[in-house]
Amino acid sequence: MDIIELIVSGDVRTIARILRDIDDEIPSARDILRELYPHTGNAFVVGFTGSPGVGKSALVDQIAIKYRKEEKTVGILAVDPTSPFSGGAILGDRIRMQRHFLDPGVFIRSLATRGHFGGLSKSTNDMVNVLDAAGKDVILVETVGVGQDEVEIANSAHTTVLVTVPGMGDDIQAIKAGIMEIGNIFVVNKADREGSRKTVRELMNLIELSSRNRNNGDWDPQIVETEAIKGRGIDQLYEAIEKHKNHLRSAHTDKWREVLEKRARIQLIGAIRDEALKTILERIEGHGDSLDEMVQKVVDKESDPYTMVQQILDREFK
Repeated sequence: MDIIELIVSGDVRTIARILRDIDDEIPSARDILRELYPHTGNAFVVGFTGSPGVGKSALVDQIAIKYRKEEKTVGILAVDPTSPFSGGAILGDRIRMQRHFLDPGVFIRSLATRGHFGGLSKSTNDMVNVLDAAGKDVILVETVGVGQDEVEIANSAHTTVLVTVPGMGDDIQAIKAGIMEIGNIFVVNKADREGSRKTVRELMNLIELSSRNRNNGDWDPQIVETEAIKGRGIDQLYEAIEKHKNHLRSAHTDKWREVLEKRARIQLIGAIRDEALKTILERIEGHGDSLDEMVQKVVDKESDPYTMVQQILDREFK
């Protein structure tokens, strides 16, 4: 078997190797992604977002168990903050989800943001495509948790689950500030805490207020109370996710295509940006210029970043 056949057949070692190459930006990985792309489009992608400490990992763990009981294969991508020393992921979701290690129907990968803003790693979408091509029925993506900047997941997932907990007023403020519109399902985790009902009421009010600005295809966002550690509310969360999936796929085919177009647009723009940057940097070096020298000119106030960028663009695209 060649590498494409191995990935499509679900070979774990080959999948792990290509995911590592994608994260390390190995050039050969791009060719493999091209050949894999025709095999994508079957997996359902669920994104879990929310501030650090709200229990996203525990929820992903429990939902994975639920899908496995339904005999669905699962891929998990857990995006962690980057270690400033090694450049690797530091939260250790693999430790938290170790019950799945011996299950061949679950594939888990932790990946680092490496300074990429928006809650996702730059390579996340490519990794989703690999797991999709490998035949995973469901792909769960857990974002790093960076507050109101964490909106990219809405462009990468079919269903976005926004997680909060009682007693975190800052979470509600962040939701008010803009990420309210990305959530298809809202979870109040650790619902045994005091103030759970108050948080639910606040979310209900916010959903009602934001409904006028939503382009949601008649979808009414669901609110689910959970205690992930105890497994309470997981069935209700699973049902809400499946309800949203069915809503997209059956009742509103135009909405399903809209989601697919949004994902494709983001991936295309990302690929253009990455390749354009790589090409321009190579051409700068080819002209005998040094990026370090250009940096020094900016530091010494001999020029400014905007003028230098315009000069580069004028030269490369004249």
